[in-house]
Amino acid sequence: MPKTARPARRLSALLALAAALPVAPVMAQQAPDDALLEEIVVTADRAGYGAAFVQAGTFRNARQLDTPLTVSVVPREVLDAQLATSIHTALRNTAGVTRSQLNGATYDNLAIRGITVENRGNYCLNGSLPIINLIDLPLENKERVEVLKGVSALYYGFTSPAGIVNLTTKRPTAEPLTTATVTATGHGGVTAHADLGRTSEDGTLGVRLNALAGRVDAGIDGADGDRALASAALDWNPTETLSFKLDAEYIEKSIGEPAAIALLPAVNGRITLPSIPPAERNLAGSWQKYDAEALNLLGRVDWRFTPDWVLTLEAGQAHTQRDRAFSQFQSYNLVTGEGQLLAFLVHDQDYENRNLRGELTGALVTGPVRHTLTFGATSNERKQDAPGQRQVTFGQNLYSPRPVPVTEIPSLPTSPSKIEDRGAYVFERAELGDWLQVMAGLRYSDYENGRYTATETSPSVGVVVKPLPWVSLYGTWIEGLEEGGTAPANAVNANEVLPPATSEQWELGVKAEPLDSLLVTLARFEVDRPSAFTNAERRFVQDGRTSYKGWEASVTGEVTGDWSVYASALLLDATLEKAANTALIGKRPENTARFSGSVFVEYRPPAVEGLALTAGAFHVGRRAVNNLNQAWVNGYTTFDLGARYGFELGGREYTARLAVENVTDRSYWNSAGNGLLGVGGPRTAKAALSVRF
Repeated sequence: MPKTARPARRLSALLALAAALPVAPVMAQQAPDDALLEEIVVTADRAGYGAAFVQAGTFRNARQLDTPLTVSVVPREVLDAQLATSIHTALRNTAGVTRSQLNGATYDNLAIRGITVENRGNYCLNGSLPIINLIDLPLENKERVEVLKGVSALYYGFTSPAGIVNLTTKRPTAEPLTTATVTATGHGGVTAHADLGRTSEDGTLGVRLNALAGRVDAGIDGADGDRALASAALDWNPTETLSFKLDAEYIEKSIGEPAAIALLPAVNGRITLPSIPPAERNLAGSWQKYDAEALNLLGRVDWRFTPDWVLTLEAGQAHTQRDRAFSQFQSYNLVTGEGQLLAFLVHDQDYENRNLRGELTGALVTGPVRHTLTFGATSNERKQDAPGQRQVTFGQNLYSPRPVPVTEIPSLPTSPSKIEDRGAYVFERAELGDWLQVMAGLRYSDYENGRYTATETSPSVGVVVKPLPWVSLYGTWIEGLEEGGTAPANAVNANEVLPPATSEQWELGVKAEPLDSLLVTLARFEVDRPSAFTNAERRFVQDGRTSYKGWEASVTGEVTGDWSVYASALLLDATLEKAANTALIGKRPENTARFSGSVFVEYRPPAVEGLALTAGAFHVGRRAVNNLNQAWVNGYTTFDLGARYGFELGGREYTARLAVENVTDRSYWNSAGNGLLGVGGPRTAKAALSVRF
């Protein structure tokens, strides 16, 4: 994808295509009335802060009450209320999600329940295509963001047991849609966004187009730049039994990358941390850019060849390129602030995922039991072309930063690598009446990453009992597969992929819908997995296993006609076990908080039509900076305030929004891990005005 192909031309083409399509509703295919197999295409979910359906994993299109795992769904209404534009801004609403290694100005490197989310395998588009989280994944063209927490090997193969982050794209609407939005921040960022939906006259063809371009500014010295998006979602239903979907999105972002702060060496087993610098301070040079672009393509066809059997075929490709001038401040004196800025300069990093999936789903009845069967096969190929990186050291001061001399980023020889993950799986859901469901699945996987090979068979079992139609009691046991992890840029074995390993999870929980649009959940879980981290010699290694045990609860949806809530909490007991280095045994894994939680509420005062007021609190407890627990970063709580007002003017519908993050301008460390610390962002005010034509 040449960088000269700018999104402005794509925007013109998208607008022209939208204008050429006449207005008519898009109709989803429907199963015959006497069919045993429920319709598998979910075109809409409930409005508001709640979600009735899941769109990830083996449970794609299943009801939340019928899903025996913790699933957090952040719907479009919450994203709009918070003016969310990044994955972390969306997922901070679900407990246990923290930043890792980076402060988030360039893209969001995340951990869930203390487990790092793998950037090339654990982020999915529409529940299927593994997309590459090495660029800010845009939310403007997404209907919702969800996390299927924990082990997910049955459907996705070798993935981190942190969970699957799934982004669901906006689909064509029943009514014609044309909206334009301008968003500005208090730091000087301004973006323009267009969202258009059209359908054909006969209702069989629909398209949803999104385009965005503008200036971004993180409120950090030198951390400004540009971002752009152009996307299209196409639905075509030529017959009642055949449907096609196509998604395409092109993403660009170029921004200055703030320097991370490295840990000092331990003295007598303890590490002394510097004072938290001002959020706007940047020790890197203004020329040190993070310049990335991505193209994601996904196609899907569903063919209901009998009333009770559906064949689904999916194919997709994700491609990301980036230039990077990452730096870390190290070897500094806490009194004078003098130290070294180590820059890692790399040009033309190239990442590509190719994914194929075939799935046959059907239903049958044996006596009083109704069976839904799924047979599937997947092929996932991940390529990485990692050029060598030039390392340059500059003198710098923590308290009085100096300009960093401009240095050329060289083009160095590359080291290509490839991961192949192929598998076949079978999954059954057996239902006895409306009160009992038993699920069982088995996956065979064949994995190779150039250095290591593995063949594994992974089982999963789940039970859902409904004593009442609106209450589910469930239990699940899953055996997972995960890659050993990829060494970060600052490790001496940068980009090395460690050997694959197995993980295991069980979970017990209850889900209830006391109101039609309110979901309450409580779960007890335990995950056992291998440990991978950067050791004292700056080498990324596997050492022993780690146990994660905890309780997680959430309340999401509409409490009354005037009040909405999105709240969650996690109490986590994580411990390093069976380590070759005995000093690690019993320690808490790095960057893992014992408690985290959030609450976000919206109030719509009946006395003022069109007005909504929002408030939120987001807490992350204290975390160890390394697996030896030689220092801790303090816990923090940030607060948000916001408002929305909808009105009509000149026959048009307008919506004005205001959202302020970190209203108290709290200073805090927002990330730790791999020997690095990241500084939390400053107070950020965002305002947006939308008009619907």
